[in-house]
This record gives sequence, C-alpha cells and structure tokens, in this order.
Amino acid sequence: MRGEDERPTPASTMADGVDYVRMPNWKVVLIQLLNIAGLGPVFGPILGALYGPVAMLWIVIGTIFAGAVHDYFSGMLSVRAGGASVPTVVGNQIGSWAKHFMNFFALILLVLVGVVFVMGPAGLLAKITPFTAITWVIVIFAYYFLATLVPIDKIIGKIYPFFGALLIFMSVGLTVGLIFSDKGFYSVGLDFFTNYAPNNLPLWPLIFVTISCGALSGFHATQSPLMARCIQNEKSGRMVFYGAMIMEGIIALIWCTLGLSFYADPASLGAALKAGTASGVVHEVSVGLLGAAGGLVAILGVVILPITSGDTAFRAARLLISDFFKMQQKDIAKRLIIAVPLFIVGIIISTCDFDVIWRYFGWANQTTATIMLWAASAYLYRRGKLHWITTIPAFFMTNVVVTYLANAKIGFNLNIAVSTLIGVAVSAILLVLFFRLKK
Repeated sequence: MRGEDERPTPASTMADGVDYVRMPNWKVVLIQLLNIAGLGPVFGPILGALYGPVAMLWIVIGTIFAGAVHDYFSGMLSVRAGGASVPTVVGNQIGSWAKHFMNFFALILLVLVGVVFVMGPAGLLAKITPFTAITWVIVIFAYYFLATLVPIDKIIGKIYPFFGALLIFMSVGLTVGLIFSDKGFYSVGLDFFTNYAPNNLPLWPLIFVTISCGALSGFHATQSPLMARCIQNEKSGRMVFYGAMIMEGIIALIWCTLGLSFYADPASLGAALKAGTASGVVHEVSVGLLGAAGGLVAILGVVILPITSGDTAFRAARLLISDFFKMQQKDIAKRLIIAVPLFIVGIIISTCDFDVIWRYFGWANQTTATIMLWAASAYLYRRGKLHWITTIPAFFMTNVVVTYLANAKIGFNLNIAVSTLIGVAVSAILLVLFFRLKK
C-alpha cells in the first residue's frame, strides 16, 4: 500500500478545526510517537527482562516485522477511509460483524488504557513529589478531560513537541549513563534462550503479551486514526506510522537493556519489582545512573509517556463513540455528552486492582493488534498484493492470544500444552477462512 502525492487527505477534505486539522510532518511524527508510547515500552520491557536476553529478540523482530507494519496499515487504511476509527477500518475489510465487535472491544481497550495510564504516572509522581498518588490521579484525570475536549492543535499540538524533546533526552541520557556507569551487563553471562523468569512463568506465550507496546500493540491502531486526520500528504504515512513505531521499539530496547544491566542478576531485578513495582525500578535506575537532577528529568520523561497516551486514549474513545452514533463533534456540547459518562466509567474502573487491570489490558491489546493485522491482510489479499507481510504476524499472534486466554488464570486456566493446541487449531481455522475471502 503506497501513499500518493496527489490524493487529498482527510485533513483537507474534512477539516473541522477540532479533530481534522492540518499539521506539519515533524509535529505529526512527534505526536504519533507520544500517542503510542505509553507505559508499554517502559514497564513491559522491564518485566520482560525477567525472562532474560531473549526479550530483546522479540522487541527487535516484533517491532520491525509486526508492530511497525501493523501501525502503518492501521494509519493508512484510516487515511483512505476518511480518518475512520479502527472498527470502521476493520469492518471495511472483514465485514460488518467485525465492525460491531471492534466497536465494543476497542472501546473497552481504550478505557482500560486510559485508566492504566493514570495509575502508572500517578505512582511515579508520588515518589518524587510530596503529593499522594490519589492527588495525582485527580490531577491527571482533570487534564485528560480537558485534552479530550479541546481542538487537537490547542494542547496536544503545542506541548507535545516539547515533551518529545524530553523523551529523547531520557532515552539518550540513560543509555549514556549506563555506558559510563560501573553496572555490569549481567545478560552477557546468561544463555540467550534460557528462561530466567521467577516462579517458572512460561516464556510462551507470556513474553509476547508482557512486551506489547514496545514490539506490537493494538492500542496503536486506536491512535493512528488521530494522526490520519492531521497528515497533509499520504507520502508522509511511512514516516509517521512506521517510523514512530521504530522509535518506540528503540525506547523499549533501551529499557529492556537497563533491566538486564542495572541489577546483579534476574533475581535482583525480581526483588526490586516486588518491592516497588516497575515504577520503583524506573525511579531507582534513573537516579542511580543520572543522579538526583538528571534522574528527575528522566523520570519526568517516563511520566510523560503514559500521560500523552492516556489523554489521546480517551480522545479516541470519544471519536469512536461519535462515529458509531454519527454525532458530529464540532459543537462542545456534543463532545461533553460523550466525554462525561466516558470519564465516569474510567474513574470507577480506576478503583480496581491495578495488576488485574494490567493483565486484561495486555490480552485485549494484543487481540486488537491481531484483528487489525487480519484486516490489513484482507486488504492486500483482495488486491492481489503481497499479503504475507501481515498474514504471518496475524497467524502467529492469533496463536499467542488464544493460547494466553486458554492458559491464563484470567482466562480458562488450562495447562499450557492443551492451550497451545487450541491456539494452533484456532489459527489454522482462521487461515483457512482467510483464503476463502473473495478477491
């Protein structure tokens, strides 16, 4: 799927001054990066480092051959559909039943993301300020509500470039700090393919769900339409959608390396996670490598990641609902009609156990990515193009999400052998059905 110079984009044909707004490429790229790079490329790789160096292999392969491909097609298919949300994009390629399913499923995912990306940064901010986590939860929710309502170029378009610079400082600074520190790379002495996870957690399929946003993430499919409504030229799609995912993969690789290097061994990393969760590890690593001042800036960079994804998660949820009810969003009153009950639901969910929310988020996230990859495959297959670039990762991820649901305690709690057989069987059935699509 190639972008065309002459084809007008939704930012031009559907401009409304609120969500459809033309913005320069450099700004769209930075906003896309911050939209998709939430806690996933930080917390996920830190947790993934418990499994050992093999986590880095999934980040590299997943980013290049699955995540970036997924993001490109989710963005460009949205551009071609007038900036439509992911349910419409999926429905256009697979069928109306898929659209209705994705309307429900994507909305749940977006609300879960918004909640997760409140609790995570609130915990980090509580560690470096005199205010409690509850105080920060209230402040972050208030900001999300405001950012969800105002035109995209008023807050997001103005402050995200500054946040992007801070994010780059965090990534480069921590890498340089590690190079010149006395911390040894314990991963060098480890067997690359050995599973070092505590409590005998299985490498398959957990690592592919644990490390999502840094390798492949369905959440990105809900965010790409936001920038599909802002790019000025289709040719920018490769840089905006594929390129932003590559940058996020680099961030994930950095944090996985930090997890594999800062502590003496996997057991020490596990103890640090148990004592202070992933937020505590981020704080300890940042201050340990960059000192109090530099560590503070690095932590702020990590805090910005989820906040700049959480606000757009709720914004995308508002747009998804408005698309479903065909309710134009130029009037502030109509935006409020959707936003108010949406945030009430989000606040209620935020009172639940964070660990349980995170596990459901991980599975829902990868399931959304899998459906989007099948939709992209259908688009390519029907046009006689090389569909395997999306069909192979779609087939693989179907195995992952079905096996995970069958095996996990939040699912059917079956043993891993039976769960894997079910995953293979479901994937094979879907592949057969896929080849029965009419060209």
